Amino acid sequence: MVRLFDFFFSLIGIFLLLPIYLLVSVVLFFDTGSPIFIQKRMGINKKPFNLYKFRTMHLDTKQAASHLVDSSSITKIGFVLRRIKLDELPQLFNVFFGDMSLVGPRPNLFDQEELIQYRTKFDVYSIKPGITGLAQISNIDMSKPELLATYDQKMLNNLNLRSYFYYIFKTITGSGKGDAVK
Repeated sequence: MVRLFDFFFSLIGIFLLLPIYLLVSVVLFFDTGSPIFIQKRMGINKKPFNLYKFRTMHLDTKQAASHLVDSSSITKIGFVLRRIKLDELPQLFNVFFGDMSLVGPRPNLFDQEELIQYRTKFDVYSIKPGITGLAQISNIDMSKPELLATYDQKMLNNLNLRSYFYYIFKTITGSGKGDAVK
């Protein structure tokens, strides 16, 4: 049932937000020369997939979790996109293709060993990663691996259609600040 909602809402979102995708892509093309950022992330059952985001950092920035990257790596336009969460819009394509869900634990990088240990312990990789969830609306990012995994587990234990829509609603209405940077 959730996959049906994910597919339907991502398709509608992609269609309705197409003008924003195009505008942001053009602006980022002139800002960085490369509007889309693709990064390998860990998905369901620890399988890799390509995560799509709008580029918010300079091209020469090392690939690392946001909380490990210096804030000077973020472009001025990237700062605005992160603040209003538009950098996440391309992930609707990940949801549409089935790599992600709208609601689930945020997908981590393969080198985030401490987070992987906690998430493995709490069986967080048993479902698809998501764009939003309990940790995101609670302002918990990947810089606190044990706390994040604990919130992910709490979300998974209580995930149903009501909470699915609750997390989406809270995200759309502005809850959560996104990932921190140094």
